[in-house]
Amino acid sequence: MTYSIIGSGAVGAALARQFARSGIAVGIANTRGPDAIARDLGAGVVPMALADALKADVIILAVPFRAHAAVAKALPGWSGKTVIDAMNTYGISADAFQGQTSTEVVATAFTGAHVVKTFNQLAAALLARDPAEHGGRRLMFLSSDDAAAQAAIAKLVSDLGFAPISLGALASGAPLISFGGNGVAGPLVLKDLVQHG
Repeated sequence: MTYSIIGSGAVGAALARQFARSGIAVGIANTRGPDAIARDLGAGVVPMALADALKADVIILAVPFRAHAAVAKALPGWSGKTVIDAMNTYGISADAFQGQTSTEVVATAFTGAHVVKTFNQLAAALLARDPAEHGGRRLMFLSSDDAAAQAAIAKLVSDLGFAPISLGALASGAPLISFGGNGVAGPLVLKDLVQHG
């Protein structure tokens, strides 16, 4: 399984450091090209062009929400790929989603992909910290309409050191871990929760 992160801002860099800490190779790309990506993200983190990053099996979206549509258009089809929505929707009206969750909107853009919502519910500074905390592991929630993809990404979440918690389908689970339109936060957003035992 190969992994890439699209977006090298605070969230993308935090995730890259978690991959490096866990010894899992990952590519990282942005719209400005590999020369604009920090080189101190850790061993196994490879800055690359967007076209190369999109060859990965699992692609993590860590870009501003409005930028996801341009990423989706960079490939003619997404069949067989898993896309992780690690974005939030700051400053976007709830009307823009027409009754869907933001991740359902993402799934529509990435036709054929297996879409999973996760990695978005912690502040970047907290996301970058070692998930082992106070004798336990920091929780990371996931939601997807694809049970197999959700299970595969739950394993990745665990391999990165977090304790994965499945919230089920996007319509019911994603709102719990999303900044919705109009800045409304789900009840599990920005909660630093640790699982013991």
